[in-house]
Amino acid sequence: MSDSTSERGRSPVPTMIGICAVTLVIVGMYWAQNVFAPLTFALLIIAMLWPFQKGLQRYMPQLVALLLSLTVTIVVMVLFSSLLAWSLSRVGRYALSDTARFQTMYGELAAWLEGRGIVVSGLWEQHFNAGWVIRIVQHVSGRLNTTLTFLLVVLIYVMLGLLEISDMGRKLARFRPGSVGQAFLTGSGETAAKLRRYMWVRTLMSIMTGVLVWGLTYGAGLSLSAEWGVIAFALNYIPVIGPLFATVLPTLFAIAQFETWQAAILVFVCLNLIQFLVGSYLEPRIAGNALSLSPVMVLFAVFFGTFLWGIAGAFIGVPIVIAIVTICSHHESSRWIADVLGVGPEAEKG
Repeated sequence: MSDSTSERGRSPVPTMIGICAVTLVIVGMYWAQNVFAPLTFALLIIAMLWPFQKGLQRYMPQLVALLLSLTVTIVVMVLFSSLLAWSLSRVGRYALSDTARFQTMYGELAAWLEGRGIVVSGLWEQHFNAGWVIRIVQHVSGRLNTTLTFLLVVLIYVMLGLLEISDMGRKLARFRPGSVGQAFLTGSGETAAKLRRYMWVRTLMSIMTGVLVWGLTYGAGLSLSAEWGVIAFALNYIPVIGPLFATVLPTLFAIAQFETWQAAILVFVCLNLIQFLVGSYLEPRIAGNALSLSPVMVLFAVFFGTFLWGIAGAFIGVPIVIAIVTICSHHESSRWIADVLGVGPEAEKG
């Protein structure tokens, strides 16, 4: 009786305060993305690098270990960016050199649509012209400058974070058991382990996807097979959206090259089969509980991250939700959040 009375008399004010706080945090993340986006990426890189950094510090001074860790990070970033830029530039040059064929394909599609009452005449002339190409080049150049600035800020955050992580751990360890600080300390360590496993599995699956896409396009005789493999490898790091683009782009080129819908449909079906087998069958079984999220939450994390921070948010959205679920599960007051966002203990056991 007393329990039901206390439930009825419980004030809704704390719940409202929590909702307002979450709303303000989301608004702040959206409007201050230049601050929060690189910080979030830096935390992910720190989680990946810390075991390497900690192992190096056993044999050399901290600053030397930090320099080696940053060097490894920069080398990986440069290699990844160079591969992606090489493949996209090759695809772009191929598309520009074969504009006549794409224009013919567009004309046939426009005639087919107009025969069914959908008028698109003049669209190519209005949008796909020299001015459009110049605007695209200017946009890409601007995005490259923004990306370089973004990566520089990320590296600064990573450097400072690796220097401070030990002191931060000692400060959080002073909190009493059961407190928010202790839950954050325990949850952070578990989150870092999950993110490392998630990224290693994602990398392995991306390599497998890239190799399979290269083999399929090469066997089908589609031009730029190596480039399609690299693009599939890179875009596979972005759940849902990345594999979609990695499937649609080769299909469009297959339509232009083979000039038959049957061949393009076959390429499209085979590419989707690769994405399904790797992304929906192999990856969940290898990742285990590193990705204890429902499929709906994965989809929501990708699209909500895209809304907040664009492509960067699409990449980092799932790791953010993994961190939220893991940290919230270590405190009584926030455990319900982990239960709602995660797959639940029964699903994990299954």
